[in-house]
Amino acid sequence: MGKYEYNPEEEKYDIDHLHDVSHHDSTLAPEQQGLKRDLRLRHMIMIAVSGTIGTGLFLTSGVTIATAGPGGALLAYAVIGFWLVFVCQAIGEIATLLPLPGAFNAWGGRVFDEALSFQMTWMYFINWALTIPAELAASAVIISFWLGPDSTFPPWVVPLIIIVVMVCINITGVKAYGEIEYWLSILKILTILMFIICGILVDAGVIGGKKYGMDAWHIEGAPFKGGFKGFITTLVAVAYSYGGSEMTGVTAAESRNPHKHVPKAVNTVLIRIAFFYIISIFLLGSIIENNDEQLLNTTGTAAKAPFTIVFTKAGINAAANYMNAVVFTSVFSAINSDFYIATRILLSLARNGWAHKKIGYTNSRGVPVAALGIVTACSCLSLVTIFVGSGVVFNWFVSMIGSIIFQSWFLIILLHFRFRYCWKKQGRAVRELPYVSWGYPYGNILALIIGVSCIIANFYLTIVNPPKYPGDHAEPDLLSDYHTRRDKYIQGLLGAWFPWVCSACLFFSFKLIRKTKLIRAEDADLDTGRFVPTESDLKDLESHGPLWKKVVKYVV
Repeated sequence: MGKYEYNPEEEKYDIDHLHDVSHHDSTLAPEQQGLKRDLRLRHMIMIAVSGTIGTGLFLTSGVTIATAGPGGALLAYAVIGFWLVFVCQAIGEIATLLPLPGAFNAWGGRVFDEALSFQMTWMYFINWALTIPAELAASAVIISFWLGPDSTFPPWVVPLIIIVVMVCINITGVKAYGEIEYWLSILKILTILMFIICGILVDAGVIGGKKYGMDAWHIEGAPFKGGFKGFITTLVAVAYSYGGSEMTGVTAAESRNPHKHVPKAVNTVLIRIAFFYIISIFLLGSIIENNDEQLLNTTGTAAKAPFTIVFTKAGINAAANYMNAVVFTSVFSAINSDFYIATRILLSLARNGWAHKKIGYTNSRGVPVAALGIVTACSCLSLVTIFVGSGVVFNWFVSMIGSIIFQSWFLIILLHFRFRYCWKKQGRAVRELPYVSWGYPYGNILALIIGVSCIIANFYLTIVNPPKYPGDHAEPDLLSDYHTRRDKYIQGLLGAWFPWVCSACLFFSFKLIRKTKLIRAEDADLDTGRFVPTESDLKDLESHGPLWKKVVKYVV
């Protein structure tokens, strides 16, 4: 693995000094060395919230309503959200026990086959390497709200400034990252709450001078625009919206007390996300008609963030500008999280011998400097692709990222089943786990059914009703419509098949070269890198105060 500039004796927090546990001696995994456990509980919870409230909700929610109608969009968010609940529970159970920077991507090499971990980790890095340019492209879309259609302002300037700021933040260390995410998350949460209150008032006609009610649910094509096909078409965009919820598994490696922080994060955040997403989508679908031209313009780029449209309809122009500013800060926050996750995944790849070992170098602040340089280079891709059209690039990336998320969530559920099997085979009781996911195994089975259905639906869209060329002498409108449908079809085709073809190449090439074999359940390593709390950590796990305070702490 090579040598790393890390001395456990110099570590600031004694929770990194692991003690002996039954079955094996618990030691630091190579990928854990050099990292700083500087993330507190408030950071962990807000980072998980921040990872899910971003461009997905603020921008792609408009696409889902325009494509599937208010009912179809709401159903899509509910179905994918239900799947996500059990994905996060699986992550919470294993990440609490094994807080690795590679998170769920590292599990495959412990309980199934090293080739699976190699494939999952590289695909997860590709996911974030694509997400950063997508978010940067989105920043240019959002800025266009203030610039106007005739502006000559260079579209690459804002993404370049954001990249420079991201490097400055991430080179400082995980504590700076966590603190910035904490305050940006508070801003986003307050804004969503403000939107929900204002949205209810706008919908009821209290402000804006017009009562919307449920009228948008009864126009032509609503509430399920496009029927079943319209519904399944939005699933990838919805997955992109929820993407990042699983990052709790990655941040666990730099949490001060994973036994306390990870369960809190996966439990409390789920309630909040369900509340924010479901209510927000319902209000958006009730106020904005699915055929509103502001959701999508004729070139296929996002015209305005749907949240901004609501305030514009209410006649509150100042609030519309504020909302657009918040959407922009949300993009900034999301990119900050993207940089953090991508660098830690690269660190995991290097420390496990799946990338050059020098990429695993960390400085005295626990920052993987070489990995940060590579992620910065990947982010510069946005400066090139942005000339194609920010909205066009954003939509193409969303298609691929959403499909990779489908794959990751599907494999997480399968690995959780395998983990429990290995745990039982080694004679360990479920009660020995520091956190037990609720709903197992029935929740996992339902999640698996939803996951398989979504993946099949995604493939189905690539083979059904391909666009037909109308001929060289067709009317200009027909040719224009054909080109639009063709581009969307190719976008869906690439998005659906890219993750699986790329994964197959990664898995089988690694298996062929390294000649890896299926790991027997009895031989699965469930202890290296395991977090064993000290006495002070165990005290911290105990509930203090009256019952009402315990309830409030659990919910809030």
